[in-house]
Amino acid sequence: MFPLGNKELKIGILGMTEGNGHPYSWSAMFNGYTKEYMDLCEFPVIPDYLYKQPPHTFGIPGAKITHICCTGYAEREMAEKMAKASNIPNVVDDPTEMIGQVDAVICATDVGSEHVERCRPFLEAGIPMFIDKPMVDNEEDLKTFIQWRKEGKKFISSSSLRYCKEMEIYYENHYELGKLMYICKPMAKKYETYGIHALEHIYPLLGPGFISAQNTGTYEQAMVHLKHESGCYVDIAQGIGMPGAGTTIVGTAGARYVTTGDSYYCFKKQLDLFVEWLRTGKEPVPFEHTVELMKLVIAGLRSREEGGREVFLKEIDV
Repeated sequence: MFPLGNKELKIGILGMTEGNGHPYSWSAMFNGYTKEYMDLCEFPVIPDYLYKQPPHTFGIPGAKITHICCTGYAEREMAEKMAKASNIPNVVDDPTEMIGQVDAVICATDVGSEHVERCRPFLEAGIPMFIDKPMVDNEEDLKTFIQWRKEGKKFISSSSLRYCKEMEIYYENHYELGKLMYICKPMAKKYETYGIHALEHIYPLLGPGFISAQNTGTYEQAMVHLKHESGCYVDIAQGIGMPGAGTTIVGTAGARYVTTGDSYYCFKKQLDLFVEWLRTGKEPVPFEHTVELMKLVIAGLRSREEGGREVFLKEIDV
């Protein structure tokens, strides 16, 4: 019965997509890690930020990652490596083997077009889920998740960049900047998977009310222009091989350039709020906001595919 209350939580985690090592790091945030095996992690940035943290920062009371399964880009061999590094006791070959063994599941993959089928067995079995960003990257899958929500299925999704500690103060209060007029957020990698990082990073500054997206870039290098009903414009410059950069926020009374640097804090807060949701049912982000963010992902991709035209969110009929 949801919410799950104060019971000891057994959580399963799913991988894997190319370039995404979240089952290593997220599992370690629950379970701690074994350095001998974490040293072998294929993603050097993960042990780099994990090793900076004192031991008392690891763990979420009453919750453990107990099962892991990797399918797709990597399978059992990778799952076993992750399990050794992040102290996960059970490795399974088929994700559905977790059903009946876990209380919740984390889908730690970032290809939105895969999430309906990765999540379907668990949601249909009544198992609550956290879904890595982006939840979807196309209109039909967004319709599916909206229908599942109407049916009472339990899931949440977010980008960790919503929880950057350097930005949180501006989400709560940016009055000294006056009315916001322009925001720019450069981002690494491709829009399909990392565009949502930029979108969700800036979304709490403005809230719901985005009107359109126009992507005049390419698959390798996106240039996405957003319009918000407040009158604020947003630009997301993004490219494969390009690093992310700080966020420029410009208002009528001032401007700020905000850099971020604590990946551990972002991920850990995201997971803490997931567990709080499991226990209380309190959603960290309204589902309506997640839907609007997914429309921005879809509109940005559609705009690029259609020659850079301005795509209005109202066109995405869900």
